[in-house]
Amino acid sequence: MKKFFKHNGLSLAFLIFFIVSLIAQSVTGLKEYNDGMEKDGGRQVTLTQYLSTGHFIESTFENWESEFLQMGMFVILSVFLFQKGSSESKDPDKKEEVDRDPNPRRRNAPWPVRKSGFISGVYKYSLSIAFFLLFLLSFILHWYGSWDAYNEEQLLNNQPPRSALAYLANNRFWFESFQNWQSEFLSVFAIIFLSIYLRHKGSPQSKPVDAANSETGAS
Repeated sequence: MKKFFKHNGLSLAFLIFFIVSLIAQSVTGLKEYNDGMEKDGGRQVTLTQYLSTGHFIESTFENWESEFLQMGMFVILSVFLFQKGSSESKDPDKKEEVDRDPNPRRRNAPWPVRKSGFISGVYKYSLSIAFFLLFLLSFILHWYGSWDAYNEEQLLNNQPPRSALAYLANNRFWFESFQNWQSEFLSVFAIIFLSIYLRHKGSPQSKPVDAANSETGAS
């Protein structure tokens, strides 16, 4: 068990942070939602009921959407775009280990690589494929949640609801998306740029403390 936690500590730590944050979001979101319903004369809900409201779905998945988008784009763009001196970039002046073709006979190669053919071809790009599928799913759920929350507000104000397709052209929906997208792109830019000049001893996201600013990559 001790070995398990040592080998999986990073993912477990972030999974715990995620669960705690999601619970806190749900509790505080419920309070905000019910306060709004009390003010507007709407129906207040329990925590279980709140988890199926547009208010919760929209606020959750608009953030997931931007996270998966920026990670997917970073994975793809870092294949052929470079930043000299950044720990987050490949070296523009030499071939990297990640650029070599997969060898199905390599010891302990993942089973899709050993299969070769179509399965191996998909596996070559499975990380970016997974991120963009998660982005698409989050985008659709954000769209649904935002549309549901919007129509609930419309009904409370005695206004006609909109169809889901018509709501896709609503500025409110795209404002929710772009306000998150820009923050994610900024955070990626920050780590790419700051890792040129700044260090953190022991982190694989940083170059060695004594590395030259021009040295590219984390190794």
